[in-house]
Amino acid sequence: MSDNKNKIVRRDFLKLLGGGTAAAAAAFTGCDRIAPTGGRKTTAEVPTDSMTYRTSSATGDKVSLLGYGCMRWPLLATPAPDGNVIDQAAVNDLVDYAIAHGVNYFDTSPVYVQGWSEKATGIALSRHPRDKYLIATKLSNFGPQIWSREASIAMYHKSLNELQVDYLDYMLLHAIGLGGMDALKGRYLDNGILDYLIEERKAGRIRNLGFSYHGDIKVFDYLLSLHDTVKWDFVQIQLNYIDWEHATGNNTNALYLYGELDKRNIPAIIMEPLLGGRLAKLPQYLAARLKQQRPNESVASWAFRYAGSFPKVLTVLSGMTYLEHLQDNILSYAPLEPLNEQEFELLYDTARLMMEYSLIPCTACQYCMPCPYGIDIPSVFLHYNKCLSEHNVPASSQDENYRQARRAFLVGYDRSVPKLRQASHCIACNQCVPHCPQSIKIPQELRRIDDYVEQLKRETL
Repeated sequence: MSDNKNKIVRRDFLKLLGGGTAAAAAAFTGCDRIAPTGGRKTTAEVPTDSMTYRTSSATGDKVSLLGYGCMRWPLLATPAPDGNVIDQAAVNDLVDYAIAHGVNYFDTSPVYVQGWSEKATGIALSRHPRDKYLIATKLSNFGPQIWSREASIAMYHKSLNELQVDYLDYMLLHAIGLGGMDALKGRYLDNGILDYLIEERKAGRIRNLGFSYHGDIKVFDYLLSLHDTVKWDFVQIQLNYIDWEHATGNNTNALYLYGELDKRNIPAIIMEPLLGGRLAKLPQYLAARLKQQRPNESVASWAFRYAGSFPKVLTVLSGMTYLEHLQDNILSYAPLEPLNEQEFELLYDTARLMMEYSLIPCTACQYCMPCPYGIDIPSVFLHYNKCLSEHNVPASSQDENYRQARRAFLVGYDRSVPKLRQASHCIACNQCVPHCPQSIKIPQELRRIDDYVEQLKRETL
């Protein structure tokens, strides 16, 4: 990314909001009610008629501000005889509850949940009238073995079949930027697949065409340069109050990404509003600052209100495995109370303080899974990040809280990650590395954590 893309100053932020939070509130189209609410309601009072909606500037779709990310469906204790790992009854219940409370956007992919997400999502949604939901999926043709035109088209038609629909409301080129320009050319350009999808849009089998972005900014900029001819209906980006100015690895600051979409009047769909759950589980002293301001609301609600306060945001995706998460997120947008300027600054200060921790930027997206050697990579990273945030990663046996921190790290590790799935089993096969949207050097990080665990066990720090 060029230097000028890193040097966007804070004053540009209010311009992107359209002149401040008052203008942002006025831009919320289709809301049943925009007036601020008092305090957080109990889960028994989750309203069915107060969801905030945005209207797409591309097609006029009325889209719920909360979108359901179908990457983290509830799982069975053991796979079904056909290999399915998803608890379909639980998915049906969650989908029914979401639709009853105003959620109408559902986002899936052929590769989510070990390849079973589209089927489970299709079964759950097909029980409702087609005009009650908008379905988004992706052309997830990762790997040169499925870059061919024939394989990619076959994947597209399989998605229609699995989802039990004859048209897709939203279709994405999946995770462009991973692999750079070579991957973009191989997956979508040289094989004519982008042209094919444009023709499918003309035929009405795709209603909105866009892409999701991770990684190489040159690819993002190149695809936006095609906007005058392709006419992107939307673009999906990672946006939260950390990534606004502190994106890590090969990712790009959301300030730049959102600004480029805003210039072109392209609706933005937001992924990772909680940064893989990290913004729902802040260090205690940071969470206390937010609770002091709004004691009846969850820490996670701040991140959802943040993402929803940008007027060009069409929907904010959340992978909600549990009903209580779905209820809390509905409350954040039923209706949305946009952040005021002081609340924005509080979150940016929270982001600055969080960047003092050397956290592994894992979002638990599961793209690295399954590991051929059984390692639960996201859970290993989650435990390490949690301990680091809670000051339970001692640097030396001379640390004041060494005994307490050592015990918390080791006992918590065995409780949260079964021994056969811990970092010690990594052989550095590197199979996971090209799939990571955050460009984490996964084997090196696993080895570092395993070495640290051994030092704690042997007390050689």
